[in-house]
Amino acid sequence: MTKTRIPLAGVIGHPIAHSKSPVLHGHWLKSYGLAGHYIPMDVAPTDLEQVLRTLPKAGFVGANVTVPHKEAALRLADHVSDRASVIGAANTLVFREDGSIHADNTDGYGFMKNLRTGAPDWDPGDGPAVVFGAGGAARAVLQALGEAGVPEILLTNRTRSRADHLKEEFGQRITVVDWVQAGNVIETAELVVNTTSLGMQGQPELRVPLDGLQPGAVVTDLVYAPLKTRLLQAADEAGCTSVDGLGMLLHQAVPGFERWFGVRPEVDDDLRRAVLA
Repeated sequence: MTKTRIPLAGVIGHPIAHSKSPVLHGHWLKSYGLAGHYIPMDVAPTDLEQVLRTLPKAGFVGANVTVPHKEAALRLADHVSDRASVIGAANTLVFREDGSIHADNTDGYGFMKNLRTGAPDWDPGDGPAVVFGAGGAARAVLQALGEAGVPEILLTNRTRSRADHLKEEFGQRITVVDWVQAGNVIETAELVVNTTSLGMQGQPELRVPLDGLQPGAVVTDLVYAPLKTRLLQAADEAGCTSVDGLGMLLHQAVPGFERWFGVRPEVDDDLRRAVLA
């Protein structure tokens, strides 16, 4: 009699109790009638390497990694995808049968899939994109926008040096704009993206003047708590197409789930409701 191991996966962060990922993957496992489990794991940075090397031995087929482990997970991986290498961080790990770790980053994929679903008429070649922020999420967005063919990206961050550093890495199509000028440059934007935590529940508001938003522009916020941020409210009032941040979370999870559990899951209204409940 052959015993088949039930595949295990999970999300590693510190802290992790707030994560929506267990609900998201749990919904798919149940919907598709699959054997498998997905659990949250609170792991301190000092324990990350030991935990990652142990999980494959315990029946884990992979894991998501979130703050503060994305950069460390990339360094610890045995194999790294091209896009994870460009972004400089990993969010999706696959454990191979020999115990080796393959690192990928699906944040840019999730961002672009959400953008195209929420704003199907957006054309990357239409004109400039304005990106707020220069952290890990911004790196994934810059990689995705560059790959899609956006001709110019105006990047602005409260600490200018971090934006300058990203320009050095991501190249000539990026123009760095001082944070105090952020409200002015959105007048030229076909796409506005907030990658910062500003506007999130418990965080300061995004205090950029938004009266320059042009009707017909596409505005998306990676923050999804609240679902309708001040930025997206202003976008609606200005006649823009607004795209909330929840879809990015949902779509970035698709490639990992498919690799771990063998089924490519659908992002639909039932999933959104389950994650928001």
